[in-house]
Amino acid sequence: MKLKLVILSALLFLAFPGKALAVCPVCTVAVGAGLGLCRFLGIDDTISGIWIGGLILSSGLWLADFLKKKNWQIKYLDFWSVALFSLLVVLPLAGMGFIGLPANKLWGMDKLLLGMGVGAGVFLLGVWADKFLRRKNNGKVYIYYQKVILPVLFLTIASFIFYLVTC
Repeated sequence: MKLKLVILSALLFLAFPGKALAVCPVCTVAVGAGLGLCRFLGIDDTISGIWIGGLILSSGLWLADFLKKKNWQIKYLDFWSVALFSLLVVLPLAGMGFIGLPANKLWGMDKLLLGMGVGAGVFLLGVWADKFLRRKNNGKVYIYYQKVILPVLFLTIASFIFYLVTC
């Protein structure tokens, strides 16, 4: 019954979207709700963390790119943007009690934080793979949406590996 209520609520939410006023708070709430749903569905926090880490890195790099287009001159803008998004996601999750649970560890680390680190690293590898393939092909993509497909593929492979590790 609860699952039907969650699905119905999600469908109603998608059917009547409101205006998104900000990226950070909205994403943080969405990540928290998504994490709660993942826990409800029995998905391991390490796997959820992989996707949250990818989201954090993607959002941070998007913000840095946006600010560069607006001619903001800040040293290490990519780093500071990703750090900002990391804080805006990790601090509320820790405050809500999702991070820091003593029994929720893998290899001595919090599963969610471990997953976020792996997810950010794997997403970055996907970005680098896209750039590498473009250099090899004279600046052109091999397949349409390569810039999206490679990071998502890398995140999916990492999720599968951690699924095998945590089962």
